[in-house]
Amino acid sequence: MRQIRQTLRLASDGISARAMGRMLGVARSTIQDNLKRAQAAGLAWPLPADLSDAVLEERLFARSGAPRGVRRRAEPVWSELVCELKRPGVNLMVLWEEYRAGHPEGYSYSRFCDLFREFEARLSPVMRQEHRAGDKVFVDYSGKKLGITDPATGIVRMAEIFVAVLGASNYTYAEASWTQTLPDWIGAHSRMFRFFGGVPRLIVPDNLKSGVNKASFYDPEINLSYGRMASHYGVGVLPARPRRPKDKAKVEAGVRFAQSYILGRLRQQTFFSLAEANQAIAGMVERINAHVMRRLGVSRRHLFETIERQALAALPETDHEFAEWGFARVSLDYHVEVCGFFYSVPHQLIRQQVDTRATERMVEIFHQGKRVAVHQRRYGGPRHGTAPEHMPSAHRRYAAWTPERFRSWGASIGPQTEGLIIAILANRPHPEQGFRTCLGILRLFKELDRPRAEAVAARAVAFGAFNYKSIASIIASKLDQTASPPDEAQAVLTHSNLRGAEYFH
Repeated sequence: MRQIRQTLRLASDGISARAMGRMLGVARSTIQDNLKRAQAAGLAWPLPADLSDAVLEERLFARSGAPRGVRRRAEPVWSELVCELKRPGVNLMVLWEEYRAGHPEGYSYSRFCDLFREFEARLSPVMRQEHRAGDKVFVDYSGKKLGITDPATGIVRMAEIFVAVLGASNYTYAEASWTQTLPDWIGAHSRMFRFFGGVPRLIVPDNLKSGVNKASFYDPEINLSYGRMASHYGVGVLPARPRRPKDKAKVEAGVRFAQSYILGRLRQQTFFSLAEANQAIAGMVERINAHVMRRLGVSRRHLFETIERQALAALPETDHEFAEWGFARVSLDYHVEVCGFFYSVPHQLIRQQVDTRATERMVEIFHQGKRVAVHQRRYGGPRHGTAPEHMPSAHRRYAAWTPERFRSWGASIGPQTEGLIIAILANRPHPEQGFRTCLGILRLFKELDRPRAEAVAARAVAFGAFNYKSIASIIASKLDQTASPPDEAQAVLTHSNLRGAEYFH
C-alpha cells in the first residue's frame, strides 16, 4: 500500500508510468493497473488522512461476489456444535440433520463436515500420528456404562466397558466388567491379547490408577502389578500424557464408535448377567470389525489380517495369573499385613521393607528380590498366620519390646491397667501378637487421667474386652462410669493375672 500511495503521488505530479516504474522498481503494466483501479474506486491524490491501508486495499482490490469471509449459505454456530458433539450419542450426522431441518437450502453433509473440521483445526494444532503394524494398542474405559439387571431383586447394576484399539488396523476389542479395579483391569488385558492372538510392542493406557500410580510427563510411575503383567507378555507400557486425550486418539475414537454400536444398538435389550452382556458385546465387536471404513474402503478385520496379525509378537505359553503386588514394612511382631490379614516373616527382618505378592491361593513375601516367606492365603478365621520357624528363639535381643516392658508400662498407670495388659497378652497364641493392641490401648490411656484409665481397664477386664476397638468403645460410650459387677471383674482379672504370669516366670 505504501507503493500505491507513492504511485498516486507521482501521478499527480505528471510523471509517466514508465518513469514511475523505473523509480519504484515496478513493471509499467503494474503501475497502469494500479492507476486504473484507483480511478475506478474514485481515489486521487491527496488521499484522505484517515484512509488506512486496510480500507485502501479493500477499495482497490474488492472481490466480486460474496464478501471475503462470508459464506453463500447459512452456517450454524460452530462453537456450539463443538460443545453439542461432546454429548453422548451425538455425532456429525445428527447435527447435520438438525441443521438441514432449520436450513433446507444449507450445505450438504460432506461440505458441512469439511467446514466443521476446518473450524476444529483452528482451535488447536494436531499432530498427525503414524502407526506401524504391531506397534501399539490403545486401551481405555468408556465413560458410559451398561446396565445389568439382577434377576432376583430387579436392581440394575452398572458395568464398565473396556475398549482396546490396535494402532495400524483399528482392530477393536471390547468387554464389560464390574469395576475398573486392578483385577478387572489386568484380566481385561489378558483376554484382549488372547482375542488378538498376539502381543504388540507397546500398550498406551490412560492414567487410570489401576495402571499408573503417579502420572507424569517425564517419568510416570507404573503400578507394580500392571508392570508385572506387561513383563509376562513382553510388552512395554507408555501412558498418555496427563489431560492429553489426543495422545490416544485411536481409542478415543474407538470408544465413541463402540458406544454407538454397543450402547446405542443394545439399549433396548435387558441383560441379567455379565456373561450374557459380554456375549452380546462380542457380537457387536464382530460388527465393528467387519464394518467397511468409509475413507479406506476396507474393514478393520481385513487390515488386521493383512498387515497387523503377522507383526504381533507370539503369546506366552500360559496366561498371566493376576497377583496384587504391594509394599509393606515388617512390624515389631514380625508380621506384615496383606489384604486385611497378617503373615509372618523371619524375625530378622523387623522394620525392613518387603514386597508382597498376593494371588488367589497364596501370599508370597520378598526382601531385596528374594522370597523369604510363603503362606496359604487366608480369607477367614484368625487374622494372624504365623510360621513357627519365623519366631525368634529368644526375645532378649529385642529387649526394648517385650511383654515385661508392656506390663511395666501398665503398672505405671495402675494395677487394673497392668491386669488388662497381662490379659491381652495371655489371650494371644504368641504374646508378640498382642503388642499392637497394647500400644494402641496405652496411647488411648494417655488422653485420660489415671483414675478413669483404671476404671476403663477394670471394665474391659470384666467384659472380656481384650481388643483395641472394644476398649475405644468403652471410652467413647463412657461405660466405665456405670455400675459394673465387681466380683465378676475381679474374678476375670485374677484369672488373667494367673494366665499372664506364665509368660514372665
